[in-house]
Amino acid sequence: MMAAESGAAKNTVLAYRSDLELASRFLEGRLCDAGADDLARLGAEWLALSKASVARKSAALRRFFAFLAEEGFRSDDPGAALPRPGASRGLPKVLDHADIDRLFEAIAARIARDPPDPNDLRLAALVELLYGSGLRATELMSLPRRAVAPDRPYLILRGKGGKERLVPLSDRARAAVAVWRQHVAEESPWLFPSGKSHLSRIRLYQLLKGLAAEAGIPPDRVSPHVLRHAFATHLLAGGADLRALQSMLGHADIATTEIYTHVDASRLVELVNARHPLGEAQDRLAARVDAKRRGA
Repeated sequence: MMAAESGAAKNTVLAYRSDLELASRFLEGRLCDAGADDLARLGAEWLALSKASVARKSAALRRFFAFLAEEGFRSDDPGAALPRPGASRGLPKVLDHADIDRLFEAIAARIARDPPDPNDLRLAALVELLYGSGLRATELMSLPRRAVAPDRPYLILRGKGGKERLVPLSDRARAAVAVWRQHVAEESPWLFPSGKSHLSRIRLYQLLKGLAAEAGIPPDRVSPHVLRHAFATHLLAGGADLRALQSMLGHADIATTEIYTHVDASRLVELVNARHPLGEAQDRLAARVDAKRRGA
């Protein structure tokens, strides 16, 4: 049901399966018949976990019991007994502009070699797409060979839940992809092939960690998702509209996008002073007071 009706991604289905199997093990195989008391005991077992983990596990089980009730396997739904911790959303890890510059300088030094290593050309295309378009790692890895067209400044992606969205592409990203694609076999279905499939997320993580170390950035600060965060944060800091950013990132809920509004406090003050209607009134009042003082 999760895959066919909800369009859940493979990793989401695997996470749900893991949570259900662990809960079933705790209840000695009686998960389908569990009552409110059983689920209360299960919730107590989760007390040592983080709020985010408890929220995810509770969501998986509530979805499971709702499914059982809807399909007639149960006459009741005990999911209300599961905890609702209201997981707080932490601020994302972000790279500043100087960090991004160092990453691209390291890439430029690599591809300046004559002749350049095709693996370095691939890395350049990967990082340009991650930072330039804010793609998720899975979306990036599974791009078809012809996904990026030289005359089209955007991608059409099918992301989480099977939803399609338009993602803008910079001229730099299209140029980097065009150079890399010359090294991809014509018969390959993937833009970033590896063996019989495409490049794995684990390998992408490894490549970025190595690049970070080379650029003088602690490797634990760099990952595909951190570059996606940097894309979003830097766009907002540059004045991008929050709703437009939500569409580009493929967020179903605007609340998910709002975590990127942690921009510089100085910029927020400047924005209020420059754009708030009372700002101009205060300026006029200050000018009149100053004029009176000079007249006195």
